[in-house]
Amino acid sequence: MSRSEQPSRRTVLTAAMAAAVAGPTLVAGAAAPAAAADTHRGPAVPARHGRHDPARPVDYRAWTTYADWYEGVFRGARAVAGARPALEIAAPAGSTDYTDPHTGATARWEYATWTGPLHRLPVPATEAIASWNADTPAGTWLQVELRGTYSDGTDTPWYVMGRWAAGDQDIKRTSVDDQSDGRSTVWTDTLAIDDPASGLRLAAYRLRLTLYRRPGTRLTPLVRRIGAMGSDVPDRFTVPATTPAGPARELAVPRYSQEIHAGQYPQYDNGGEAWCSPTSSQMIIEYWGGKLTPEQLSWVDPSYADPQVCHAARSTYDHQYTGCGNWPFNAAYAATFKDLQGVVTRLGSLTDLETLIAAGIPAITSQSFLKTELTGAGYGTSGHLMTVIGFTADGDVIANDPASPSDDAVRRVYARREFENIWLRTKRYNASGQVASGSGGVCYLYFPAFPTPQQVRALAAVGVR
Repeated sequence: MSRSEQPSRRTVLTAAMAAAVAGPTLVAGAAAPAAAADTHRGPAVPARHGRHDPARPVDYRAWTTYADWYEGVFRGARAVAGARPALEIAAPAGSTDYTDPHTGATARWEYATWTGPLHRLPVPATEAIASWNADTPAGTWLQVELRGTYSDGTDTPWYVMGRWAAGDQDIKRTSVDDQSDGRSTVWTDTLAIDDPASGLRLAAYRLRLTLYRRPGTRLTPLVRRIGAMGSDVPDRFTVPATTPAGPARELAVPRYSQEIHAGQYPQYDNGGEAWCSPTSSQMIIEYWGGKLTPEQLSWVDPSYADPQVCHAARSTYDHQYTGCGNWPFNAAYAATFKDLQGVVTRLGSLTDLETLIAAGIPAITSQSFLKTELTGAGYGTSGHLMTVIGFTADGDVIANDPASPSDDAVRRVYARREFENIWLRTKRYNASGQVASGSGGVCYLYFPAFPTPQQVRALAAVGVR
């Protein structure tokens, strides 16, 4: 987050979506293998949609169970049963070269793939965001792709939604620019219809995972969750007000300031002043008991306070976006901690957040606003993440806001009506009086691999299973 009202790169890209793309652009070259015959097809299993609230213009669907994996097609991959079923490399389907665009180094990798079933969206979407949970030991990485089916029956290309590894020694974690077919475009981590006013929508999609490892080894990524959120949130400058659900509750979430890291490790998005996303992520990771070891933190200057925040920034940094605010990369980082899951979705109201807080689940929200639009913040921003940890008796929002001068100052109380509007709207006026974008309720949710019955119900109530 920048304290200024200067447009962030994500804001500039999102604003550009309203303009028609001049012509089809070749999808950036991937390390994806050439098409080949299926080596194993699981039994035909109907996709599980669950109940859908027609008033909720958001659909989040994930594949996490042993049966889920068998809804897809395996090429060199297999499903592994257990308390937390996963996808892994069995016998590689082949090998391929990948030239890292950020280092220029070319290396050979064995690969295996899983292609998910066609998922039909209950509400045809203008945007889709994939997110995943995986372990990638040194010597492994993965690629996530999404192919949409338009409402006219034609298909998008296979779009790369991320090339990801928990570390940064084998490849540089990256999104892929310049992906468009003239009708939809990938903006960092979001696939968006170029001209929603045309009526064109994504009616369905499928996901593809490609798992990579060093040739001749038995290493493998382990993917425990893959999913995507499709949404058609209507354009709006204001959203309806909600009534507080009560009672007051505040979760004991650790408090970390991004500002105390200003100037530290400028190679990661110019240092701590821009680290709202990883700082927020680290707060919730530690709320759930996630801890980094001294060995993992050994690279951080010992004079720096809260070295885990520096580690989170490094571990979420997107070398193409040149920032730590890639939404799925943050969720994937959270899920590298034992028995923790992370997803990116959209919520529809502060009532949704109250449901989660009541079940002990904090949330990370994305918002943008003028200094005058959020009383007590003391700054304006074109894009900022903060952690919602509770509600007062009057229904106001208690947030751990990392854009604070110290850890002690992180806890804030923001007026309910102001907060819900800056978070849920899709359009706003910036400091220059121009129309800019809002996140439309984007939210990161991190929760246990084995949630309690109350937490399961709360997650289901906001569309996450």
